[in-house]
Amino acid sequence: MKKSTNSAVKQPTSQENYVKSLMLTCWNESIFSKIKHRLQDSAMHLVELERCGEAFDSQLVIGVRESYVNLSSEQSQNILGIYEENFEKAYLEHTEQFYEVKAPEFLAEHGVKEYMLYAQSKLMEEEIRAKRYLETRAGCESVTKLIECCVKVLVVKFKDTILAECPDMIKTNSTQQLELMFKLLDRVQDGVVPMLHHLQHFIKEAGLSDMHACASTITVDSEQYVEKLLELFRRFTELVSKAFNMDARFLTARDMAYKSLVNDTSVFKLQFASKPKSAAKGQPESKCPELLANYCDMLLRKTPLSKKLTSVEIEKRLKDLLLILKYVQNKDVFMRFHKAHLTRRLILETSADNEIEENMVDWLREIGMPAEYVNKLARMFQDIQLSADLNSEFKELAKNNRENSADVNIKILNGGAWTRASERISVSLPAQLEDFIPTIEDFYKRKHNGRKLHWNNLMSNGMITFSNECGKFDLEVTTFQMSILFVWNSRPKEEISLESIRVATQLPDAELRRTLWSLVALPKLKRQILNFHPEVTTPKDFLDTTMFSINEQFAPLKNGKIQKRGKINLIGRLQLSTEKSSEEDSDAIIQLRILRVQEAIVAIMKMRKRLANAALQTELVEMLKNMFLPSKKLIKEQIEWLIENRYMQRDQADINTFIYMA
Repeated sequence: MKKSTNSAVKQPTSQENYVKSLMLTCWNESIFSKIKHRLQDSAMHLVELERCGEAFDSQLVIGVRESYVNLSSEQSQNILGIYEENFEKAYLEHTEQFYEVKAPEFLAEHGVKEYMLYAQSKLMEEEIRAKRYLETRAGCESVTKLIECCVKVLVVKFKDTILAECPDMIKTNSTQQLELMFKLLDRVQDGVVPMLHHLQHFIKEAGLSDMHACASTITVDSEQYVEKLLELFRRFTELVSKAFNMDARFLTARDMAYKSLVNDTSVFKLQFASKPKSAAKGQPESKCPELLANYCDMLLRKTPLSKKLTSVEIEKRLKDLLLILKYVQNKDVFMRFHKAHLTRRLILETSADNEIEENMVDWLREIGMPAEYVNKLARMFQDIQLSADLNSEFKELAKNNRENSADVNIKILNGGAWTRASERISVSLPAQLEDFIPTIEDFYKRKHNGRKLHWNNLMSNGMITFSNECGKFDLEVTTFQMSILFVWNSRPKEEISLESIRVATQLPDAELRRTLWSLVALPKLKRQILNFHPEVTTPKDFLDTTMFSINEQFAPLKNGKIQKRGKINLIGRLQLSTEKSSEEDSDAIIQLRILRVQEAIVAIMKMRKRLANAALQTELVEMLKNMFLPSKKLIKEQIEWLIENRYMQRDQADINTFIYMA
């Protein structure tokens, strides 16, 4: 049989506990109660000497504390009651009294900046001392009380004096001192709130001051504008990082102030009508979304800027741009301009990098752009790919039929994703193009029965060969420019009046004048393609009798020398825009906002059934924040419209409450 042994800690018997309790009671009544005040005062004096830099045996103070703790442990109700009522209370009172004298003296003698160092070092010092001399067992809050006491006497009492230095510290970028101030005031309830306000105010004021200082540059150069915004963002983020350790509250303050800066209208602004086709001006808006779209186009299009950057650098700049876009209130304006630029790049095949173009669509989706908008952009890329396949099939078919289709490139585009009403402009096409139209339509109908093609002349372009006395040149032109130049095909030496050109091309007057101006006054050409007389300064000044003729001396110049051959792009920024486009863009944005507000209100009311006006406006702004910030006037107008059309009604008992009507 195995012998087993069990070891166990011997527990005190009830008799032993009774004896111990009796001994402590006798010791307290006979000795400790008579000397405890002297012991306590001596202990506090020793602690004060330590605060003043003198050394002593810390066990002397610890022994006094242990005496109180041992006596307290014999109580059944509060096992630390005697310790808390005597030793802890005395320790807290003496600490407060000590610093009530020392703190003001140090502040008056050394100033706020040195005082913050003093306060921080004393808080750390007192916490270490408290853990040595005060009870630290679980459930005992002596150390916490001591720290609160020190914060009260070292920080709270001088909070306003410390905060008064905050604005200057932020202006001078004194990050170490700001970090110290943050650590001190973060110990106080709502202590950092004034610092948040100071930071917001500084970012707004400093940012706007910088923007106004370089307004003459950034208002005409979208690249400089974006770079300035990024420079400000990095500068303010570095401040928050170094001074406030990227604390979430200060990041929020930075975001709020930066958003105000990005959407500011004092440097430059867009002015939309209050209603579609209305002359009344609405609330001015920041031009930032338009400039961001322009800069995005510069990076994605074949431009001097994109050519000198690598793909990695272009991607980085685009992501920087998207960072700013997150702070833009009216993203619908950016969407409108970005889509117009993308249309131009895809039609004219001027994208610098097709892969980055498609990545941009995904990045817009990632930052929360509305799915409806992003899906349209994705559809545009699909259409271009499908058109490339159709082109291959069409050319193969024409080749089999022995037709010359090598110079024809067709693009079949989805009307909902691409076009606007103003873009369908009639024009009399050259016979060479007209002959292909029935062939293309027959080919498409055989593949897609039931679909109808609408020819978009505004978005079309081509290459023509132009010959004169100086040489032969390949010109990249819009369909409108081509139609005008072909008027001289059968009579190259004649002068032709504006009225005759209008009859021959069938172009609307505004488009005819604008296109003619691009042929007689293109800024990048020293020698223009057409001559005209009498002289005018704007296309609106052309008369019906103004005469135009081919410039036989037209030729590109290189280093001052005439070139006899060359390829010249006359399209430029002319393509894909009309006289009405700007006005239409504004009206379309306003109309779309009206519809979005109506849809959102109906969706909210359908879900809530009954809702107060204030709550409705809050939910509405939250729902639309990724597109635009609706004005109170717009919200009010659409609520009234929905009430009139019986989508909702006011509560008869409370006119500020609305009820959904099924």
